[in-house]
Amino acid sequence: MAKAYWIAAYRSISDAEKLAEYAKLAAPAIAAGGGKFLARGTAAKTYEAGVLQRTVIIEFESVAAAIATHDSPGYQAALKALHGAAERDLRIVEGV
Repeated sequence: MAKAYWIAAYRSISDAEKLAEYAKLAAPAIAAGGGKFLARGTAAKTYEAGVLQRTVIIEFESVAAAIATHDSPGYQAALKALHGAAERDLRIVEGV
């Protein structure tokens, strides 16, 4: 079974305090789902239409595990804390 990658690219962050609260709630929910952080922070360099903003890459054992983590009560609580604080693009991609 192929691993899966959860990729979140932040377009803008308007409330750093809400983002910090989200992170406190999201990290344990993601760990409980088997997620392993591979990268998180501001992009070192951008090209094309990239925005020099926060990017997060998390590895999961499968697409099903990544989806289950996203849909879990713990992560949904984290999303409520993030509401209105950031504009981002979150994707789950199957590994090759």
